[in-house]
Amino acid sequence: MNKKNNSIFADKAIMNRALKDSVKKLNPKVQIKNPVMFMVFVSAILTLILFVFALFGIRDAQPGFILAVSIILWFTVLFGNFAEAIAEGRGKAQADTLRASRRDVMANKIPSSEQRHKVTAVRSAELRKGDIVVVYAGEQIPADGDVIDGAASVDESAITGESAPVIRESGGDRSAVTGGTTLVSDWLVIEVTSEPGQSFLDKMIAMVEGASRKKTPNELALQLFLVALSIIFLLVTCSLYAYSLFSAGQLGKVNPTTVTSLVALLICLAPTTIGALLSAIGIAGMSRLNQANVLAMSGRAIEAAGDVDILMLDKTGTITLGNRQADAFLPVDGVSEKELADAAQLASLADETPEGRSVVVLAKEKFNIRGRNLEEMKAEFVPFTAKTRMSGVDYKDNEVRKGAADAIRTYVQESGGVYSKECDRIVKEISNHGGTPLVVAKNHQILGVIRLKDIIKSGVKEKFSDLRKMGIKTIMITGDNPLTAAAIAAEAGVDDFLAEATPEGKLDMIRDFQKQGHLVAMTGDGTNDAPALAQADVAVAMNTGTQAAKEAGNMVDLDSSPTKLIEIVKIGKQLLMTRGALTTFSIANDVAKYFAIIPALFMGLYPALGVLNIMRLHSAASAILSALIYNALIIVVLIPLALRGVKYREVAADALLKRNLLIYGVGGIIIPFIAIKLIDIILVMLFGI
Repeated sequence: MNKKNNSIFADKAIMNRALKDSVKKLNPKVQIKNPVMFMVFVSAILTLILFVFALFGIRDAQPGFILAVSIILWFTVLFGNFAEAIAEGRGKAQADTLRASRRDVMANKIPSSEQRHKVTAVRSAELRKGDIVVVYAGEQIPADGDVIDGAASVDESAITGESAPVIRESGGDRSAVTGGTTLVSDWLVIEVTSEPGQSFLDKMIAMVEGASRKKTPNELALQLFLVALSIIFLLVTCSLYAYSLFSAGQLGKVNPTTVTSLVALLICLAPTTIGALLSAIGIAGMSRLNQANVLAMSGRAIEAAGDVDILMLDKTGTITLGNRQADAFLPVDGVSEKELADAAQLASLADETPEGRSVVVLAKEKFNIRGRNLEEMKAEFVPFTAKTRMSGVDYKDNEVRKGAADAIRTYVQESGGVYSKECDRIVKEISNHGGTPLVVAKNHQILGVIRLKDIIKSGVKEKFSDLRKMGIKTIMITGDNPLTAAAIAAEAGVDDFLAEATPEGKLDMIRDFQKQGHLVAMTGDGTNDAPALAQADVAVAMNTGTQAAKEAGNMVDLDSSPTKLIEIVKIGKQLLMTRGALTTFSIANDVAKYFAIIPALFMGLYPALGVLNIMRLHSAASAILSALIYNALIIVVLIPLALRGVKYREVAADALLKRNLLIYGVGGIIIPFIAIKLIDIILVMLFGI
């Protein structure tokens, strides 16, 4: 219940801020940034001036009619401002939360990682790039940096919203830390990587509140198209005024077409609906990305995600669970499976790796092998090393070893034992099918093989199938040998793979696809991923990754989930779908408004035009006001759709285009006919217009 109340309160706060900002945006310097709505703004000022003139006897039309048109136009401008302000409101609320988490704290500055005891207390705002600090459990990390010594749990909930702490350690691809997060345990020595005011949190605040948002090329192109349409309608309106003066003179009639009516015609025919919502759609797309805990460094990256047709995905953590699991004991030379499982489990009891734990669990599940009295056995465990590539245990004159096939072969043969041919066959078979073989030997005799297997994530194959329907090709990147990579790729359902991947190999593959006209997206977290990330059209860097990777990417995933790339593509496509759907709807609206206003404007000159009054609107005044009111209200009605986005569907682009033309094109023609007629009836009932 509290959560629900908080949500309502947050919505009210955003609404109140948006209402205030709608008025602030009436500043001409703000309005001119949106040419279509600036035209409405100028028209509202013009009709207000005409109303003042009418009060002093210089009448273009009845003062009440001019005032009504002016009020509706002002509301149209305010509704357009409101659409943009409420879209920005979400980001500003998130920015306020982030600002609250950013504090100027005391930092423990040290000369080097070896001199942790020589601490100088300084304020975090005084830290510069290259400074070294030490942070202890319970303290806030004072600035962005890379861990150069130590390992610790870090609470990143202030940034990601996730309460579970994460591990950060020196070396590898999980060394980056963010200022404003808190150390939960142990200590870290950190080298500062940002200058004051240029931290990740500063950049994030600027992005989420829209301060750094620039219009994308597609958005600019669409705006240019809308401006061109508006200029055409402006020229048509001016020519209609000249034509009506000429016709009235020829027919000897008083010119019935007023400037106020022609201004109303211009605003109704101009693409004001999409003009008012265009900015809100772009801001809302970025907001949806922020809600998915992804920080986009540019709006262009979001749009590019919508146009991506090649996805390059790391195998580990994206397609597979990240750790190979034992899934079978394969004995050789007459050894029983239980005997092999018993020896394998014993050799794995001191192995704290996920693979070692999985061997222990598999033996428990298959043969209920559980409690052992290690003290009574006088067991001495042999740890795994990179040199021996095997581990094991010695007990009661017994030796059990578990490790890579070639390492166990050398161990057995050097001790005078014989390496099993059956074992060699099974090892090759497992490798050819994408698995990893671990050979177990006891007292220099081969007992059999443990098969480790990459576990494909649940639902991944279906996701790749959906992407294929959308015309997106998926490519798995792995360091595995080609045989193993091919087996995993087939099981996961990806379209292609890059085996034994190197930084140069990734970069060359991306360049080749781009030369063929494709847009490529990829994820990465290490320094060796930086060149490929810099080359990719959509580059998602993991927040846990190195500083080089984050600087090379145009998006940062705060959750550091490699599968997020699929969600990013969906958000990008949804943004493009929403913009296209509302543009179609806006332009289709003009057909209905044409039939509402044109007969009303010229029936005085040409009574035969009454045939075009197919909606049977009551009068010229009610027709114009009904069309204008609809033109204003439809902006408000469509704000939720602009913010939420058109429902995403995994279909091909041509099928999607046909669907949008049917729903938003035909709907954009039919809905105004019904709505304008209803408004006309209400105006007649209330005011007798």
